Amino acid sequence: MERNNNLHRQVASLRQSLFDQGYVDEQFIELEELQDVATPNFVEEVVTLFYNDSASIGAKKVKIECTRFMEYCRAGNVEGCKRTFQQLKREYAILRKKLEVYFQYARQAEPTETASYRPK
Repeated sequence: MERNNNLHRQVASLRQSLFDQGYVDEQFIELEELQDVATPNFVEEVVTLFYNDSASIGAKKVKIECTRFMEYCRAGNVEGCKRTFQQLKREYAILRKKLEVYFQYARQAEPTETASYRPK
């Protein structure tokens, strides 16, 4: 029982840090509200679909948009454009990892009413 309480506290702490750091917002809560006993991993499934789709379909679109973006960059600012894109890629990877850890802990804990909890 104590182990489960610790898991719930860890899940709550991880969830709060996602909000505090600006990685998730009210839309995350809206997804959680769609989750129920019949679909206990709904949010994780939606996030996984997003990452799978963005890795295949999104990469093509990103490349097109980056090409357009680079056209707008002056020759002297190409490196700045590349750095911006690299930073975006890093943030994408960080978010993905943070959500993976959160979902891993959430699966280990028994279901709770997280959707009713509003972040600070």
